[in-house]
Amino acid sequence: MSFSAVYVADTGHVVGALAVTGASPPNAVASLVGTELPLRISLDAGKTATIALTARQLAVAAVDDEPGALDDPLGFGVELTPDAKPKPALAQLRSWSGGITLTASACTIALPVETTRLTPVRALISDGEQTHVLAGEIPASGRQAQLPVVLTGTGKHGVLALVPGWAGRLEALAVS
Repeated sequence: MSFSAVYVADTGHVVGALAVTGASPPNAVASLVGTELPLRISLDAGKTATIALTARQLAVAAVDDEPGALDDPLGFGVELTPDAKPKPALAQLRSWSGGITLTASACTIALPVETTRLTPVRALISDGEQTHVLAGEIPASGRQAQLPVVLTGTGKHGVLALVPGWAGRLEALAVS
């Protein structure tokens, strides 16, 4: 049996994992997800938000067997070697809670501790049929990044927050 992980190329966060028996593991993202990988989260009143990760935002890696990644893929990450090849062992990412707020004009992501170096931050936010892709940074010795966005929909939105080294978070958040 072989184990593969689909991950966000910019941050290393695993967003899907599969165990395959038989032939060699797939090595092309498109052969696993097609043109995009939809992540869904329930909102109020039976509605569902979809956050679409395009195949060009993703990569795939053959990795060591990690059953936890099947249950909680966002809790794991793919690390790269100095020559930009995925390491075979998935990294267990630090968990965190709270710290994500959403307004009609910004998504703020705050970590529970200060960073030791400049840290990239990504957020994907559902807004009706579209997905906003936001990028920013938490400065060294900082705890948060504010990512500008213009949301057109009201109510709750799906938010995928990605900070390298920290577990990814997929949540339904109301605009405050």
